[in-house]
Amino acid sequence: MSKDGLPLLLLDNSTMYVIGKGTYKVEPVSFSEVKGIIDTFAIEDILRCYTDNTIDQVVHDFVGVEYRDFPRKKIREMRPGQMAITFKQHIETSSSQPIVEPEEGIQAKKIQNIYIYCEIITRMT
Repeated sequence: MSKDGLPLLLLDNSTMYVIGKGTYKVEPVSFSEVKGIIDTFAIEDILRCYTDNTIDQVVHDFVGVEYRDFPRKKIREMRPGQMAITFKQHIETSSSQPIVEPEEGIQAKKIQNIYIYCEIITRMT
């Protein structure tokens, strides 16, 4: 838990509304840094605010955090001293559009490249 007893928030693009009035410090962080930060918190001190369940796959499969079922809660606004990790999606149109057959007789075409990057946000005031 943070020094102020506030839980670490896990956010994505759709939950950035928690950034309200106040002063914030935003820093880009690597997946290994995110893993280190999350691993320092107990499960009850982390709140999963995002609703896109594919972020769970990013957290566990790509960031490397051991599977823990973080409590889910909708938060209205961060509090001073509180930290959040955002898993931001950056989507680009695919420059190549290969066609694959996921099932016999069905074709699927690649249309987007999806990238995830992380930031740590701390509300200062």
